[in-house]
Amino acid sequence: MIWPYAIMAFVTAQRLAELIVDRRNTTRLLAAGAFEAGAAHYPWIVAMHAAWLATLWTTVGQREIAIPLLGIYAVLQFFRLWVLLTLGMRWTTRIIVTPNAPLVATGPFRFVRHPNYAVVTAEIAVLPLMFGLWWVALIFTLLNAALLSIRIRIENRALYGGQEGTSA
Repeated sequence: MIWPYAIMAFVTAQRLAELIVDRRNTTRLLAAGAFEAGAAHYPWIVAMHAAWLATLWTTVGQREIAIPLLGIYAVLQFFRLWVLLTLGMRWTTRIIVTPNAPLVATGPFRFVRHPNYAVVTAEIAVLPLMFGLWWVALIFTLLNAALLSIRIRIENRALYGGQEGTSA
């Protein structure tokens, strides 16, 4: 059965393409006077995502695919695209802040302060569960939660100046 590997190839290609978009947007934003916040934790984020993908690549094998979870993962891709299109050239995988620029308050940001993190959190759980790999979902969901607890605190401080109760 090649479907598990086809799904993994799609997810990996998607993540690599996003890194290209991230590099382009980050370079452009920094050149325009933006700054990066929380750079010290970023390698840990990258390492966790790389380990998640590597673990999936080495464990999906000939596993059956839970079709309902594949459907949920497909829906998550529409939400991912909505976030990316809403942020446009401001989307990066890093915390890049443009001083005096208004915060994005359209698209999914009308409903959730950090919609990209919500999508990624769901993906980290749903993709392994689709292959019956509950332990991968559990381990990486916990690792992601730990990293996001740091990242969101840093991002909120950078964007809201410590006023974390402010609505986006």
